[in-house]
Amino acid sequence: MDLMKNWYQSKTIWGALIAVAASALQLAGLEIGVADQAELADIAVTLMGAAGGLLALYGRLVATGSIGGKAPSRPS
Repeated sequence: MDLMKNWYQSKTIWGALIAVAASALQLAGLEIGVADQAELADIAVTLMGAAGGLLALYGRLVATGSIGGKAPSRPS
């Protein structure tokens, strides 16, 4: 696998987190089915991808430096 992605873009990670949360909820008396867990993982990946895009956009809007070009030279 040469393609790298952030942890929050992984359905496997979200599926595992949701499975652990579902087990904890089951102990508390609330049961979440496997199909609902899979749907929650898809929703989590979508929401985190959107949040990452919004954060990147916000970061660019509030940044004080420009994109591209050469970095300023440092005095010797």
